[in-house]
Amino acid sequence: MSLELWLSLLLVCALGAMSPGPSLAMVMRHTIGGGRLPGVIAGITHALGVGLYAGLTVLGLATVIVHQPWLFRLVTWGGALYLAWLGIQALRAGRGGGFAVEPAHSDRRRAMRDGLLVALGNPKLILFFIALLSQFVNADMSAAGRGLIVATATVVDGGWYVLVALALSHSRVLPWLQQRAVWIHRLTGVVLLMLAARVALG
Repeated sequence: MSLELWLSLLLVCALGAMSPGPSLAMVMRHTIGGGRLPGVIAGITHALGVGLYAGLTVLGLATVIVHQPWLFRLVTWGGALYLAWLGIQALRAGRGGGFAVEPAHSDRRRAMRDGLLVALGNPKLILFFIALLSQFVNADMSAAGRGLIVATATVVDGGWYVLVALALSHSRVLPWLQQRAVWIHRLTGVVLLMLAARVALG
């Protein structure tokens, strides 16, 4: 994988992780309700779930490319439409205000459980990875290349949520994130629409 392609993957994974949604709210709840450690645990276990989905997606796409190239083209076009839909949804969300986080009592076990369940219980992650990774996986990609894709998605996701948990130790961070949620949505929407166009144009 070229550096340029990897940087594109890194950017989209980062924006996907940063986009306000159930995962971000879950990590915030555990951090506010239980302190720094439960928040960090929730972020790490969420990343493990994301990494599992990314790995399954990479393996599945590689098999489809080799054995059913027509199906891969269909998946690619479907992925472009799905990314465009996500981009439009993000832009619509950007018209609203910030997001509210309700604190809840938390401990390490609950944080670990919720981190995994929020990731694995979200079927949209599979659709997102199929749409996203279809432009990064190719038939002759090495095992190291596939591993790099999975590692990038996992580390970026975990790194962002651990950073959120650590930063929430300071009382000013949550209001800062809430005030900028609109712009995070908008930026994510624009990037997803650009990516959808790139995938559609081949």
